[in-house]
Amino acid sequence: MAHLTELSQPFLSMLESGQRRLTNIDRIIVLLNGLNAPLDVTGPMLRPTPMASGIPLLAAS
Repeated sequence: MAHLTELSQPFLSMLESGQRRLTNIDRIIVLLNGLNAPLDVTGPMLRPTPMASGIPLLAAS
């Protein structure tokens, strides 16, 4: 899971145990992308859209 999401294993363990909450939007996006969450579950606001420079941005609806 840590490899897929680029989130540390200790951080993921704390999420699972309820010791930490996932409140940072950037980390939420990384988690969703790493898990290949479907767009119909996440909605377009939580999926990055690549720019010409290669920097991901959030899609606006």
